[in-house]
Amino acid sequence: MHHFDLGLWVLFLAYGTSIAGSFVGLSCARRAATTPLGPTRWRWLVMAALSIGGVGIWMTHFIAMMGFAVPGTIIRYDPMLTILSAVIAIGATLFGLWLVDLRALAGRPILDRSALLIGGAVMGVAVSLMHYCGMAAIRIRGELSHDPVLTAASVAIGIGASIAALWLVRTAFIRATRLLGALVMGCAVAALHYTGMAGVHASLDSTATMPEGATLLDLMLPAYIFGTIILAAPLVALVLARQSADTEVDEAIATWSAEINDAVPYPGDRGQEATAELDTRRDVPRRPADPLRKGDVQVVPHERVR
Repeated sequence: MHHFDLGLWVLFLAYGTSIAGSFVGLSCARRAATTPLGPTRWRWLVMAALSIGGVGIWMTHFIAMMGFAVPGTIIRYDPMLTILSAVIAIGATLFGLWLVDLRALAGRPILDRSALLIGGAVMGVAVSLMHYCGMAAIRIRGELSHDPVLTAASVAIGIGASIAALWLVRTAFIRATRLLGALVMGCAVAALHYTGMAGVHASLDSTATMPEGATLLDLMLPAYIFGTIILAAPLVALVLARQSADTEVDEAIATWSAEINDAVPYPGDRGQEATAELDTRRDVPRRPADPLRKGDVQVVPHERVR
């Protein structure tokens, strides 16, 4: 069997896809954590689950399968099992995010150990189930079997990656931290996939009929449309939310400045008021000088002698 039949570029493409989905998903999850309880909070959680589970996990698995080949047989895929694997990945991610978010709303610590362990375990097992559900969708002239040790190792990697993802959801406050978390999650998802694939063994049967189902290229276009929409919608929502937040901050600053100006006049305003008052006084006609009264001495300057 070959896992890089088309070249190593498949590995890098899968890894980059996982990073993109994880980063967008972590950003949406962070928005959900700072949004009041209600429909908007749920929308952010759903978009986070779609980005992480649909793109960061499932699309990574799907792209990595482009390099999978078994000499001596063609490969076909069961479309229904392929779709089911995507639903499992998204649903498991949403459950983990919901569990951690629920514990946070209940006033538990941000890094509640029980929520991380329970949510990470359930999410990790489900992600591994997604992987093997996708593997079950493969049809060849023969059968595929899995090494139990490597299968268990891939499940352990899935649980560890899920715990790390849930931990990052509650701690990735800044963009650099989310990017670092996306890099780690991308490595974990790729490690899960290729560890599981390393334990796959194919037993060919030349007497078996040719496998039926969809080719990988048949599923490629719908999968990429699905992934593009999943990433585009959260990205637009994140940009609009950022612009709305900036507008609210600007309005708050403007309101605060206006209140300060009304309460405490600037020194320049006092100077302008004093100048206006002085100009008003200058416009008032002055009383003429009193004439000389009797007894007053008038000083007449001497003329200069020539």
